[in-house]
Amino acid sequence: MRSGSGFDETVDANWWRQATVYQIYPRSFADADGDGIGDLPGVVSRIPYLKSLGIDAVWLSPFYPSALADGGYDVDDYRNVDPRLGTLDDFDEMVAALHEAGIKLIVDIVPNHTSDRHEWFKEALASPEGSPARERYIFRDGAGPSGCEPPADWESLFGGPAWTRVREPDGTPGQWYLHLFAKEQPDLNWDNREVRDDFLKTLRFWSDRGVDGFRVDVAHALAKDLTEPLPPKAVIDATLPHGSHPFWDRDEVHDIYAEWRQVFNEYHPPRTAVAEAGVPAHRRPRYASADGLGQAFNFDLLMADWDAAAFRRIIEENLELARASDASSTWVFSNHDVVRHATRYALPNGTDLHAWLLGGGADPQPDKEQGLLRARAATLLALALPGSVYLYQGEELGLHEVTDIPADARQDPAFFRNPGVEVGRDGCRVPLPWTVTGPSFGFGDGKAHLPQPDWFGQYSVEAETKDEASTLRFYRKALELRRRLQTSEELQWVERTDASALHFVRPGGWHSITNFGTEPVELPAGTVVLSSAPLSEGKLPTDTTAWLV
Repeated sequence: MRSGSGFDETVDANWWRQATVYQIYPRSFADADGDGIGDLPGVVSRIPYLKSLGIDAVWLSPFYPSALADGGYDVDDYRNVDPRLGTLDDFDEMVAALHEAGIKLIVDIVPNHTSDRHEWFKEALASPEGSPARERYIFRDGAGPSGCEPPADWESLFGGPAWTRVREPDGTPGQWYLHLFAKEQPDLNWDNREVRDDFLKTLRFWSDRGVDGFRVDVAHALAKDLTEPLPPKAVIDATLPHGSHPFWDRDEVHDIYAEWRQVFNEYHPPRTAVAEAGVPAHRRPRYASADGLGQAFNFDLLMADWDAAAFRRIIEENLELARASDASSTWVFSNHDVVRHATRYALPNGTDLHAWLLGGGADPQPDKEQGLLRARAATLLALALPGSVYLYQGEELGLHEVTDIPADARQDPAFFRNPGVEVGRDGCRVPLPWTVTGPSFGFGDGKAHLPQPDWFGQYSVEAETKDEASTLRFYRKALELRRRLQTSEELQWVERTDASALHFVRPGGWHSITNFGTEPVELPAGTVVLSSAPLSEGKLPTDTTAWLV
């Protein structure tokens, strides 16, 4: 058994099953050196805040060397720290400080692709066709006269073709490489044994430094069937049997994660992992199995309308799926890829968020009061559920999406590759406000790398710490109670005559009831220990959750 740096071997191996995990997008969390970009010393400086919040673990989004073609998900070196964010010594200090505060650390791992600045890809470009260096990636000859057409008409998720042609070492146009994302993110060839072994080395590298777990980016994309002839996009878009898509959710991907699990189990306690896998719900358990990654993200509530029946169906289905893999479910409402849920809930059900963002967030006009009410109610409901809850930095402040970022200040590749179609994800990645005033509201000493709106000050940690009714104070109380009340993974529904209310009870007589309707509803007998909004003459108002014991 390997123990890892500074790790307490008495820690419960199942700590992750009901953990509250806080996602830090490091470039937008806290800037210690004043260069406008958040960094690891900035994270260390805010660990007292994280401890006071009451979380169990931090999920740290990519901090590796990167050109930021995709917010750090284009990795130059998987076993180092971006110099703009710090050093390996800074990383070690952060791990030690988090552990001292009783907080675990989950780091992002990005295995589907490297950056085009990775030493392997630079070697591939300098090497001839068919070389071992090119076999680490997915290179193909082009179609059409002189190979001038892409090998297939596949599209990148960021828009445009999924293939880019390279110039050979002699300067002539040459082969094409696959990139399911930006052209700066060439896909790796996971049929290559060297690729597999190198990632096992990376997993051990960070685990030996005390990392407690990994969030696996695009976990369903690694295994690919690129047998010639490559199918056209029209065939791929047609309904294919599950597991037979050429690059999404192939059954062979689980052979990769079985090897990863062997590495995780070398440590005591075993390292954890959670899959970001955009797959149908019934395909999720294999990613979350004990001989695989162990847990998988469930984004179903994140995508659901504000509706009691929809929430109950999703909760029941995902608890059953978790039982099928002997894992625990995950509950998520916001992250670095989506419009913040305080804003989503401020809009009518069914709003096309892409079109809304393209219009500058003006039509329809968001009802921010309603949005925050529903966001708080949804979060309190999720915190009462069995399983892990993943929070995104700033949601504990009730932050809304920033919709008015100027075009020349945007950074997301989706915006540049899809002009007039995509605004991108910058609006949820704006650096956090820590103070009411200042050049970047306490994020750092100077201007932040993404512009912060004037209204950020009223949502700052400083302002909300002083306000007893603030969202921050509400989150702190909820997490304190959750830690005390969460004793098992059982849940029992309470059937009610008012269909707009969602009511369940957890062991020990802990009740959670959420009112999705338009009229106040009766509360069950018991003592209200927390509500997401004030009660109305002893009843539970609309868009509100209450906990009773």
